[in-house]
Order: sequence, then structure tokens, then C-alpha cells
Amino acid sequence: MPLAGGAQAADGGASGFATKAAQAYMIEASTGTVLLAKNEDQGFSPASLAKLMTMDLVFEAVTKGQITLDTEYPVSEYAWRTGGAPSRTATMFAALKSRVRVEDLIKGIAIQGANDSCIILAEGMAGSEQQFAESMTRRAREIGMEKAVFGNSTGLPDGKSKVTAREMVTLAAALQQSYPNLYPYFAQPDFEWNKIFQRNRNPLLGLDLGADGLATGFSEGEGYSIVASVQRDGRRLFLALAGIASDKERTEEAKRVLEWGLTAFESRQIFAEHEVIGAASVYGGAARTVDLIAKAPVSVYIPVSNPDRLSARIVYRWPLTAPVQPDYQAGTLRIFAGSRLLREVPLYTAQAVGEGSLSSRAVDAMLELGESLFFSWLWDKSAPG
Repeated sequence: MPLAGGAQAADGGASGFATKAAQAYMIEASTGTVLLAKNEDQGFSPASLAKLMTMDLVFEAVTKGQITLDTEYPVSEYAWRTGGAPSRTATMFAALKSRVRVEDLIKGIAIQGANDSCIILAEGMAGSEQQFAESMTRRAREIGMEKAVFGNSTGLPDGKSKVTAREMVTLAAALQQSYPNLYPYFAQPDFEWNKIFQRNRNPLLGLDLGADGLATGFSEGEGYSIVASVQRDGRRLFLALAGIASDKERTEEAKRVLEWGLTAFESRQIFAEHEVIGAASVYGGAARTVDLIAKAPVSVYIPVSNPDRLSARIVYRWPLTAPVQPDYQAGTLRIFAGSRLLREVPLYTAQAVGEGSLSSRAVDAMLELGESLFFSWLWDKSAPG
């Protein structure tokens, strides 16, 4: 049940700013504050943005030592025809029946968005692209992408692959934060393979924004998309835009949105580290409540000019049952700008609460029964006859 929080501050929302994209989502990395949200949970075809999930699986395998950067995989005829030179799609031009090192395949994807690189890795790591695609969807669930479905490693049209802007930001953040030694491949300016030189396809890298990743996409009927990250003046932003009318407009809009995100906000601390933020009810305990704290300072990004008010709310499953241990994750602090959720922060119990006396537990049982009957009555009254 929600309890009113004590925070009254300024809004980190995006009021007064609009984007041409059909779907958009942008966060500030250190606080997780949502700076821009538009149809962020509406599904769209990922196109080449799907390659970011392929990269996540490859980076994970390298990090865990399941493969190395020097591992070699063969170029099958399927990989060559579907994603190589004959395909007339983005390719690193891997030669049929050759063997290519994992590091070169990673560069092919990160720098050129190469379809042959994706398929070679998928077949080499999982035995088939279909099995690899199933692993992509499973991995998506593991990192919090609840809706994403991947039908192949490349994002080539398959009729079933879907992602959301919020999910693509989740994936971009996971790549940057989980694989700091491998993430820099996304910012390499160029790559040459098979005597063919190609520049990085990310149009933001040369615009002096601080961009260092990640990928672009295009889907027939749905338009142009981009997932980007910038780091400048100690700030990192992650952005996903989709449903843009043209390649040129995609670059212009991404640049405009990111510049706004970098310049229009400032950080504001709401709660200090280990400051008591609220309390949760305890059933059958020696104390009726337990204090809730965050393990780190709680900050949000707010507009530099014309800030509105924030509201904060504590959410937990009522009531906690004694005994309660200290440092138990009991709830979540949700920070809103109006009705829009800016960020969520886990809350932990500040102290232990032991079991109460028999008489106090009896009183709590009566209170819980009375409140349960009350809420049941409300539900019955609101239910259709």
C-alpha cells in the first residue's frame, strides 16, 4: 500500500519539450531520472537495433571466459548469402568459408552494423541463428526487458521481433555499465576488412556531443530509429528514438534531444544517504513500524528553469511480518513529476523488529482482520452486480 512521502522539490520532467519521434525515452544514468518519455512502452520493429542484444550475448560470453576475442568462427554459406556481400545489406564482407576472429566480428557489428558478423557469431556460439535468437529473448528478460522478442540476430525483417524505447535504453545502459572494457568498440571511427574500408555508421560520433555509441535502425513502414549514449561534463545520457521520417531528421532530432538533456537540467539531492525516508507497518512486532532508508543519496535531475513540484511515495506490501531483519529490502520510493514516474529507489529496513508479546500480536491480528474486511467490503461494493 502506498504511503505519502515527505519529499517536495522541483520536477525533473520534460514539460514544454516535444520530439518528432513516434517513440522516445531518455534517462540520466547516475540517478536514473527519466528526462523524456513518449510512447516509451509501445512496441516497434527493432531493425538493426536488435544487434545490440547480439552484442550483449557476445560480450557476456567473452567476460565469462566462454569464448575469447581470438576464438574463430567459420563463415557459412547462409551467413554469407543472408548478411554478406550478396545480400546488399550492411556487411563486413567476410569471405565465404573463411574463419574470422570474434574481435573482428565484434568490430563488424559495433562499427558497421554488419549482418554477416551477427550470423557468424550466432551460428558459432549457439549452433544456429534460431537458437541464438531464443537466447536473445531469454537474455532480454534477465535484464528487465519484459516485452522484447527477437526472431534473429540481425534485425532483418522477420515479422515477430518487437522492442520498446524504454527497453532499448535498458539494454544500452546494461552494455555500457556491465562491459566497460568492451563497450568502447561502439565508438571506434572505422574498420577495414577484406581490403574494404568503412566508417562507423553512427552519425552522432563526429558532432562533438560526447557520443560514444550505440546503433541506428530502419524498418519499412515504421521509419528510422536510434539508440545513443553521450557523456559530457560528468553526465551520461541514454536515449532511444523511433518512428522518425528520414535519416537526416533522425540525426538532427537525436542531436537536438541530447543537447537539451545535457544543458536543461541540474542535479538535486532529495534525501541523504541513510536518511530515514518513511516507515512501514509491522504486524506482530515489538514495534508497530520500522524505518525505511535508501543506501545511497537520492537525487533527481530537474529543469534549470521553471521547475515544477515533485512528489514522492513509498510503496510496499502491507504489513511486514515480525521478526523483521535490518537491511531487508521492504519497499520502493517512487518519485513523480505530476503523474509521470521519474525514478524508483529500493528502500531497506533501518533496524530489526523482534516479535511482540502475545497480547500485542492479538491486537495486531484484530486490526489486520478489521482492515481486511474493510477493503473486502470496498471491493464488493465496487464490483459489478
